[in-house]
Amino acid sequence: MKKFAYTTILFLLLSTVSCKTDKNKEEDSKVTTEMETKNEWITLFDGKTTKGWRAYNGQELPPGWIAKDGELQFDTELGKEQDYTGGTDIIYGAEEFDNFELYVEWKLPKGGNSGIFYHLKEGYDSPPEVSPEYQLIDDENYASMHDLTSYNLSLGYTDKPEELKPLQQTASDYAMHAADPNGKVLNPAGEWNTTKIIFTPEQVEHWLNGKKVVSFVPWDEAWYEKKNSDKWKNSKDYGKFKTGYIGFQDHSSPIWFRNIKIKKL
Repeated sequence: MKKFAYTTILFLLLSTVSCKTDKNKEEDSKVTTEMETKNEWITLFDGKTTKGWRAYNGQELPPGWIAKDGELQFDTELGKEQDYTGGTDIIYGAEEFDNFELYVEWKLPKGGNSGIFYHLKEGYDSPPEVSPEYQLIDDENYASMHDLTSYNLSLGYTDKPEELKPLQQTASDYAMHAADPNGKVLNPAGEWNTTKIIFTPEQVEHWLNGKKVVSFVPWDEAWYEKKNSDKWKNSKDYGKFKTGYIGFQDHSSPIWFRNIKIKKL
């Protein structure tokens, strides 16, 4: 009789442990699944259509932006800004993102210029007024093909204002954090480059062709000091939003993008 009682108690104990183990496995599995889902890449361009993309402050995609040869292209002729009447900036309007890792491949023509926006909100005159920008530009040839003197003088650059400044060069957080020139590799105009942007409240990173060239902490004291001392000092909403759209800049230049994807962090 005692043997039967002991056996029964042991069975109940083992069953309880087994149930708890199974429950823990289920919970662990759920957490793992959520993490895997969170770390999945989201494709922003399918290579065939412009689905999800539209004009900033608009409902349709502006003329010139097309899907062709597996690329999202801005099909135009290179021209100076003051003479240009082409397309406008675009956004991936299907979803806003807060913390993320963005991957993009791109190329520019000789003298080309564009940019990648994030945490972009609509309702402003233009994206740069409110959104941080990962600069895309032909570092080598842009200044020889465009007159930067008046623009740079307006920003207080009196020493060689005709030159493209570090804060204006590729992979820089435009007019905020210059890309580190040490180890920076920018492929020549007409060749493909890779960009990675990682954003978290603890750190922002800009990568170019596999090299990390920018790293900073958003919204800390140093960030606000930079923001309030230069180009953005009169733009009260610049960089303040913690979520927003991904966007591409029309800067009177042809531009080619492909393999555009994002991972939520």
